[in-house]
Amino acid sequence: MSSFPKLRAFGSSGLQVSPLGLGSSYGLPGREVERAFDSGVNLMFWGLRRRSDFAKGIREIAKKDREGMVLCAQTYSRAASLVAPSVESALRTLKTPYLDVLCVAWWDEEPPERILDAARVLREAGKIRTIMLSGHHRPNLPLFARVAGVDSIMVRYNAGHPGAEKDVFPLLPTDADDHPGVLAFTATRWGTLLDPRLLPKDERAPRASDCYRFALSSPHVHASLCGAKDANELTEGLAAIERGPLSVEERSWMLRVGAHVKKGQNAQQRVLGAIDRVKNGFCATAQPQA
Repeated sequence: MSSFPKLRAFGSSGLQVSPLGLGSSYGLPGREVERAFDSGVNLMFWGLRRRSDFAKGIREIAKKDREGMVLCAQTYSRAASLVAPSVESALRTLKTPYLDVLCVAWWDEEPPERILDAARVLREAGKIRTIMLSGHHRPNLPLFARVAGVDSIMVRYNAGHPGAEKDVFPLLPTDADDHPGVLAFTATRWGTLLDPRLLPKDERAPRASDCYRFALSSPHVHASLCGAKDANELTEGLAAIERGPLSVEERSWMLRVGAHVKKGQNAQQRVLGAIDRVKNGFCATAQPQA
């Protein structure tokens, strides 16, 4: 079985990214961030939770090879006046003069022009190189990819949530000049695809690297985020690159596991919700009293 390529073109953005991207939110130490880079991971994602030791790792990498790193930061700003301060804060913390990607994050509808214009101004000023949009409402993501100046999109995609294969991927622009970079997130479905309490008893349990391999085996996905919290989890993430694409049989297995986990977790949540309602003194069908 062949491994994944060490670098991939990130759509038509002009960037070359590693198949695995490393997220800042889960507490990976800075020395492990450096190890990831030395192992070929060049995509670093300064995300929702911005850990100081992760930042230390990025700063050390930047001293040695800033051009070799693809650095992405998110902004959740809903006020255009706050987009630039958000970026400037990231630049100061990471001690870099620019971001390769600014992710304008968590929009279910197309962001207003004032937000996009604020990002475009930063690009013109050299503070960012490219613009990404992210959202959880899949049907709008193909529209995001057609917004002027947007180079990439971020999409939830895993074996439990494969809906992007229908709602997003076939509808993306295919022209070589405007094909968006695609970054997948929640490859492990927030860890539930690895939770033994939720897994089917008649199927073998996936490894985290299987979850990353599922996302990366799609021809539409250029990179998948890895939320490693320690050295062991990083090593397992790196294994996905060497293990390479899923076989047809492995993909079918992952989809069976994903469907079971999603169905089981939904049922579990319904039961827990009913228990909570009983504890609070009313049942699921009870109506509030005037």
